Amino acid sequence: MTEDLTDEFDDYKSKSQLKREMHALQALGQRLLELKPDILKQIPLNDRLRQAVEEGKRIKSFNAQKRHLQFIGKLMRDQDTEAIIATLDRLDSTSEESARRFHLLERWRDRLLDDTTSQESLNELVTQCPEVEIQHVRQLIRQAHKETAANKPPSASRKLFRYLRELDQQQDFLGKTS
Repeated sequence: MTEDLTDEFDDYKSKSQLKREMHALQALGQRLLELKPDILKQIPLNDRLRQAVEEGKRIKSFNAQKRHLQFIGKLMRDQDTEAIIATLDRLDSTSEESARRFHLLERWRDRLLDDTTSQESLNELVTQCPEVEIQHVRQLIRQAHKETAANKPPSASRKLFRYLRELDQQQDFLGKTS
């Protein structure tokens, strides 16, 4: 009999806990409202929630916006919020996850540009991300070495970094290495 009561209380949430969860969903909805359209397209949302977020961007009245945030919070109950938060953290340039990825990309670039470990790093990159264009990466490495020798600005190094970032956004190869 006592086991039945403890099972009931395990599923029980207080009114305060339910309110905290709803406020958290509304805050996540507010975060979605502040995103640019190209970033919003990458977030895993169902069609109804995506429409509600796009509609919420057009609402100017404070009270109407507050009601609409409550509606978005209600729609978010049916969503996988962990996936949304993970994607937001990966795409948001102010998050810790974004900073961590940025530093990992810098390390990859530096390893590829290092004369002693360049080939090993390139092989490891191909292992992590088979879709990499090897010739393009080698060409950027050669250009970067020439620029360094001629004391020119590191434009090839920047291009290599951008290419690695695009690869990570498309293939998420940093998620495999970390």
